Amino acid sequence: MLNWAAIVDCIQKAINERFELLSVNEVAGGNINKADLYAMFETEALGLIALSDTQTLRIPEVITYGVVENYAFLVLEYIELYSLKSSSSQELGKQLAELHQQKQADFGWPQDNFIGHNNQDNTQSGDWVSFWQERRLATQLELARRNGYLGEIQSLGQELISQVPYFFENYQLQASLLHGDLWSGNAAAAIKSGQAIIYDPACYFGDRETDIAMTELFGGFSAEFYKAYESVWPLDSGYSQRKTLYNLYHILNHLNLFGRSYLAQAEAMMQELLD
Repeated sequence: MLNWAAIVDCIQKAINERFELLSVNEVAGGNINKADLYAMFETEALGLIALSDTQTLRIPEVITYGVVENYAFLVLEYIELYSLKSSSSQELGKQLAELHQQKQADFGWPQDNFIGHNNQDNTQSGDWVSFWQERRLATQLELARRNGYLGEIQSLGQELISQVPYFFENYQLQASLLHGDLWSGNAAAAIKSGQAIIYDPACYFGDRETDIAMTELFGGFSAEFYKAYESVWPLDSGYSQRKTLYNLYHILNHLNLFGRSYLAQAEAMMQELLD
């Protein structure tokens, strides 16, 4: 049984005042099972803190995180949320463009983190093309191989990896701070303030188009969001082709997380990119 008294003690130390636990209720979360690995909570906390430090977007405050006996925990500010509306979508678009203007020289992140519950290799590199080839596509293809997905997906994948440099000809990209897992389920608005909020990050520095591409997966964001983003920082004309390359990473990850229902989609995306 979870030792709530120990967690209450951690919260009290973090906020430096008395904290009383009145009740415990489960709330809706993501589509991954309850985490039992401290590293998942630690890397999420560090990502939230990094995003918050930019002062560009509203981010849930990290109160504390740690391990009590056999349980890992992460305590965040509680914010009542509702779906993005027109005004909050516009706000999110502009603020995301401002976030992406936070840059560094190298691609990657000081430590690996997680995309879902799969490891995300963030070994830093000065070369984005090789980073995407090796740290994103190749790692997911190797995981797919270990999961028993052989044949066409592997042959198409290896051919595509060799062709990745061609997608970046005449494109001057920069290492922007990314949310890293920005689908519609990881963005909302606060009921009280109406502010746009993002959460559940998988941060690293990379091409800003990867964040924008993922917003188009699984339902997508509103037209107001994209118009607001481009009013601050217009996208390159080659984005429409590269977004498939970027979203392939997430579809491969979903194949490895959730199974064969994503296999045909992954293979079709590879074939489209190779045609």
